[in-house]
Amino acid sequence: MTASSIEWTELTWNPTTGCTKYSSGCKYCYAEIMSKRLNAMGVEKYKDAFQVRIHPNQLLLPYTWKSPKIVFVNSMSDLFHEEVPADFIMQVFAVMNKNPKHVFQILTKRAERLLKMAPELKWTENIWMGVSVEDSSVIHRVDKLRDTRAHIKFLSCEPLLGPLPALNLQGIHWVIVGGESGSRPRPMKEDWVLDIHKQCEEHGVKFFFKQWGGRNKKAAGRLLNGRTYDDMPVILARGSAAA
Repeated sequence: MTASSIEWTELTWNPTTGCTKYSSGCKYCYAEIMSKRLNAMGVEKYKDAFQVRIHPNQLLLPYTWKSPKIVFVNSMSDLFHEEVPADFIMQVFAVMNKNPKHVFQILTKRAERLLKMAPELKWTENIWMGVSVEDSSVIHRVDKLRDTRAHIKFLSCEPLLGPLPALNLQGIHWVIVGGESGSRPRPMKEDWVLDIHKQCEEHGVKFFFKQWGGRNKKAAGRLLNGRTYDDMPVILARGSAAA
């Protein structure tokens, strides 16, 4: 368990670590950079740097959290990576199923495997499932997410690398938008963000603007239209959630 600086969550939990590049949003992967840094620091969990690894000893962690948490699952990996065994994915889901007081947020770029495995998984209300949609070339991920039985479905348009003018938001509850940060960030246009925000308003979808990004993301801030947008699906009670 690690307290998170990510604006839309509270903690990160990494029962798997490591990944491989999958689409354009992966080009400057922050998790890869961080994994190499932790490896250089001698952190045992990252002894293999960014190689895909499972960590069964992490499965007990959620049982130790006394108060309800909002948890980003696998900030340093992709749970649906092809090298993560299906039975381990099911073990992770079993842990989430048995800890209904916590909200677990899962994000994947591998929507094909998500959809393939979805019928085998138990989708309790505390599991929020999301896909990354960085540009129009991966818009098909939204349809695959929609075809799962996840109670809360969300999109992460970060880093947003192009316009998304015709999002089908039917059955989607939440959209996160953010620009790329780091030493060589690709630009994000304000018009792209405003258009996504408008689409969310028109369809009654919660909208969260995470950051403008850039080389100095703190200086660039996260104001849009002179305000912050921090909308999230409403957690009715620990153990049930609704949009």
